[in-house]
Amino acid sequence: QVPLVESGGGLVQAGGSLRLSCAASGRTFSSYAMAWFRQAPGKEREFVAAISWTGASTYYARYVKGRFAISRDNPKNTMYLQMNSLNPEDTAVYYCAANAVYPTKDYEYWGQGTQVTVAS
Repeated sequence: QVPLVESGGGLVQAGGSLRLSCAASGRTFSSYAMAWFRQAPGKEREFVAAISWTGASTYYARYVKGRFAISRDNPKNTMYLQMNSLNPEDTAVYYCAANAVYPTKDYEYWGQGTQVTVAS
C-alpha cells in the first residue's frame, strides 16, 4: 500500500498558476514511479504527466507539455505538479498515482484527488 494525498488545488484565473503536491506515506516512495491524471466533469480520466523513480525521466501529455512541470523530492516523499498558463480546459479533479513500473499506462495506487478550477 502507498497512501497518497493530494493538495494545492483551488480556484485560479485563466493565465494563472498553481502547484499541486502529492504526499506519500511509508519509506518506499523512491521505489515508485509517479504520475498525475485528471478528470473533468463528464469526461474520462486522462493522463497528464509521469516521472521516474529518481526524477531523471519525465513525460507529458501533449495538451500540457510546455505549461506543466512534474517533479519529485524523494527525501520528502512528495511529488509536485507546477501548472502555468492555466486555461478553463484544465479544470478537473487532479489525481496522483504510483506504480513500481515505468513507463506504464497502468497505475496501482491512487490518491483521492484535488479540485482545480480555472475561471475565464
